[in-house]
Amino acid sequence: MDADSAQQTCSFCGEAGRRDQAMVGGLGAFMCGSCLDYYAGVVADYRATGVEVPPPWHTMSDADLLGKLPLIAQTGAQVDRFLADWVAMLRTREISWAEIGRALGVSRQAAWERFTG
Repeated sequence: MDADSAQQTCSFCGEAGRRDQAMVGGLGAFMCGSCLDYYAGVVADYRATGVEVPPPWHTMSDADLLGKLPLIAQTGAQVDRFLADWVAMLRTREISWAEIGRALGVSRQAAWERFTG
């Protein structure tokens, strides 16, 4: 288990990580063990039957959908932090702001302003 799992949020259910629960993933998306088990079953069922299960939000109430908005925003912030960490790692390797900007599809100046402020 990653030492930072308590700071991660499951990108599927929105639950905050805990030190006693493993989180898997990468590139800013993480999945808790409960979601991993559930979606492993969904994939296994799809492989066996060819029938795709619709996402759970299609049957959620309006109140439940509204309740998930803060969790979605939280996982978006997690991706932003992950991106900032990668940019910082690239800068320690002396990768230029121009190269980082090109990779992100923005100018050198826009990359610098976003990640140095």
